[in-house]
Amino acid sequence: MAEKSKILIIGGTGYIGKFIVEASAKLGHPTFALVRESTVNDPAKGPLVEKFKSLGVTVLLGDVNDYESLLKAIKQVDVVISTVGHMQILDQVKIISAIKEAGNIKRFFPSEFGNDVDRVHAVEPAKSAFAMKAQIRRAIEAEGIPYTYVPSNCFAGYFLPTLVQFGASAPPRDKVTIFGDGNPKAVFNKEDDIGIFTIKAVDDPRTLNKVLYVRPPKNTYSFNELVALWEKKIGKTLEKTYLPEEKILKDIQESPIPINVVLAINHSIFVAGDHTNFEIEPSFGVEASELYPDVKYTTVEEYLDQFV
Repeated sequence: MAEKSKILIIGGTGYIGKFIVEASAKLGHPTFALVRESTVNDPAKGPLVEKFKSLGVTVLLGDVNDYESLLKAIKQVDVVISTVGHMQILDQVKIISAIKEAGNIKRFFPSEFGNDVDRVHAVEPAKSAFAMKAQIRRAIEAEGIPYTYVPSNCFAGYFLPTLVQFGASAPPRDKVTIFGDGNPKAVFNKEDDIGIFTIKAVDDPRTLNKVLYVRPPKNTYSFNELVALWEKKIGKTLEKTYLPEEKILKDIQESPIPINVVLAINHSIFVAGDHTNFEIEPSFGVEASELYPDVKYTTVEEYLDQFV
């Protein structure tokens, strides 16, 4: 068995980052996390950094905006995975520069983990957010850096606990609001599984310079199918309100930040159907659950059981 690549995760204490750090350590990769000194001393994030250490992760102090620390960290590994948040997407040009200068990186995974930004039909402000990720893709390709892009679609933990009901804290028991006609299919993946699928791709030649879609058939549901599944679980029919697209577009225009961003992303997913309105062609992409049938991913049906 070839030696497992050394992996650096940048943004590892963030929402999806922590799952990728844990997956990397659990799957036996020498794992490094670039963490700001302020994060280590942060009462909320500090314990997470300690958890990383207990998993055998090497914590390197540094920051995307401190080029020397970034370069030094990159020189110690084979693969870089960025999970930086929305505000830092364009800062990834600094990671690209450091990878280029270091010259030792076999693969770069930029911060993606949502919709496939080259295949979206989004309205503002989501359109600009997706465009920034696409801009980073083009910069990686222009520099000839080997890459894998991972659109992991919906984080189950964001969408399923409320069944995409705005302002709710639990799934609906009486009434449910459905975006558009509820027919476009979306994909919902548990965060731990996204971590595992991402790390599985690191040393896989089949994912080199490809888009790795996390689109398992058992996690692909239209809004109507999702509601029907929930109704079956609770043994009750919900009163349904369908939000027409015009109303959604008006709400996006009239809502403040960040609500308008969330609504515009929901429009892309549930009205435009941007998770599933294209076929995955071998020329550009591969699907994670097909490549790694050994991964026992959590299905949407299993995930919803905890809320019944």
